[in-house]
Amino acid sequence: MKPLSLRRGLLRAGGLAAILALAGCVAYAPPPQPSTYDRAYNAMLGAMADQGVAVSDANQAAGLITGARGPITVIATVAPQPDGTTRVEFRTKGDISKDPQLIERIGASYNARMGR
Repeated sequence: MKPLSLRRGLLRAGGLAAILALAGCVAYAPPPQPSTYDRAYNAMLGAMADQGVAVSDANQAAGLITGARGPITVIATVAPQPDGTTRVEFRTKGDISKDPQLIERIGASYNARMGR
């Protein structure tokens, strides 16, 4: 009978050790991800900087960024949509003949920053 009670004692000790080991484990929730609106706004700001646009006004609450590169003014807007998506738009004003591809490069930088 002693071998059987020894085996039970070892099983209990092993079970207790496993419970104690698991008690030391902590599961953390992943950090919250920025909203689609915040990601889009930050990507717009970064895309403009990537292409050498000097930002003169950035208002995240209004979803508006304005800047210039030489004689070209760039206006970026971001707006949440009722379906949960975010609408982003880049526009230029001024003499775009000085850099006709600027808006396309900004769009490409934005898409790269958004992982597209």
